[in-house]
Order: sequence, then structure tokens, then C-alpha cells
Amino acid sequence: MAVYSDLSIDQGTDFIAEVQVDDVDGTTANLTGYTVAGQIRKTYSSSTKVDFTCTVTEATAGKISIALSNTQTNAMKAGRYVYDVEITKTSNAYKTRVIEGQVTVTPGVTQ
Repeated sequence: MAVYSDLSIDQGTDFIAEVQVDDVDGTTANLTGYTVAGQIRKTYSSSTKVDFTCTVTEATAGKISIALSNTQTNAMKAGRYVYDVEITKTSNAYKTRVIEGQVTVTPGVTQ
């Protein structure tokens, strides 16, 4: 079951978040042998997407990072979006959604 967490991103800035992944019993997940991917879309059925740059930063500590460049956030219109992040076990392609929620992109003034 994915954790629900809303994000706020400032338009035109770099964004990075560290995420701690736990197993269903609450212990730290070991992400050795996993990949991670995540996307933002205006709605769940939108064909247009923005891909997070996702990495497993500390596999045995269950830590991943999700990031967007200032170029990516600058191209996004201010407003609300939805997102999720999934991990995939490389040995058997088993996917698990670890976090999901809404993203609010706040407009910027400085160009």
C-alpha cells in the first residue's frame, strides 16, 4: 500500500525529495536489486507526463530520491497535478507503488 503525501513545487526551481521506503511491517525496506520510477500528470488519464529523475540512494537503508530540474518545473503550468513513484524488483519485474499524491506547482515571479 502506497503512502499518500502531497508535494509543493515552486515553478522554475530545482526540486528534490528523499523518501524512506518501509516494508508492510514497518521495517526499513532493502532496495538492493530494485529500480525506481515516478511521473507527474495533470490527471490520472493524461497522456502528457513529466518524469521524475529517480534513484535508489541507499539501497540497504531503503532510501530513494525523486527530483525535477528547474527546466522541468519551469515548463509546468501552475496548478494541481497527480503523481506516483514505483519500485521494481529487477529479478522478477514485480512492481510496488511506494508513494502517491497531489502536486501543487506554485507560480514564480523571477524569470
